[in-house]
Formats: sequence, C-alpha cells, structure tokens
Amino acid sequence: MPPRSAGLLLHRGTGPSLEVFVAHMGGPFWRRRPRAWSIPKGEIEAGEDTQATALREFGEEIGIPAPDGTPELLGDFRQASGKVVTVWTLDAPDFVVEVVRSNTVSLELPRGSGRFVEVPEVDDARWVPLAEARGLVAAGQVAALDALAYRG
Repeated sequence: MPPRSAGLLLHRGTGPSLEVFVAHMGGPFWRRRPRAWSIPKGEIEAGEDTQATALREFGEEIGIPAPDGTPELLGDFRQASGKVVTVWTLDAPDFVVEVVRSNTVSLELPRGSGRFVEVPEVDDARWVPLAEARGLVAAGQVAALDALAYRG
C-alpha cells in the first residue's frame, strides 16, 4: 500500500478570480527549487480519518486552525513518489494569516555529519490565483487544482 497523506485546499472566488491558499515548503532544500509550494498536508496517523488529518495538518503547518466550515472531499491524487494525497477543500473567502508559525522538523545538515537543525515545515503561505498556483505547486498536486476548477 502506498504512503498516504491528507490536505486541505482553501479557496475563494469563482471563475477567473478563483484563488487558492498554498504553502511554501520550509528548510534549506526548498529555497531555490521550482514547484516548492504545496497544499497544506501531512501523513495520516493510525486510526485517523482523512478529513481529521487534513484539518490537523493545516493547523500544524500554518500555525492557526483551519477556518470554520465543512470541507468537501475533492479526491485522491497520486504524487510522483507514489504517495496518495486525499484532498479536502473549503471555501474560505475571509481567511487571513498574518504570520505563518509552522511546526518544525529535525534535519541532519549536512547529511552524515551528526549535526541536526530544526527547520519549519512551512516557511510561507499565501493566497494565489489558480493559474499561478498551477506553476508553483508540486507537479502531482496540479490535478487537485484542476479538480477544484472543474467542480463548477
């Protein structure tokens, strides 16, 4: 069974004014890489349903809880790594984040050195037009953006 994650894709507006809320992956490996933005998401814990995972991970990665509302299932999307991400979506026209306060992860830098540093999982997050987001997010997540756009 492939690894599984779940995420929450906030959106606002319609048609050509549709925007999505995406997060920039933190740490030194993502600073200059293309497609370093992502739907806030994370690994599903044992016994946890995908909606609960999406809401929990949003809070952990952005630093504040997801906005109120009932998320709708957008679907399952396979990433290049083989991981399957279940994406939920929520209309959040009034959602604002002043400062991203992500949880951190420990990385060995440089690899094999025995020296560990704490880096944020996410170092930025913002609203972007859907067309722009297609060029920013990890390639395997573009299908989720397209599914949102085609929902009607």
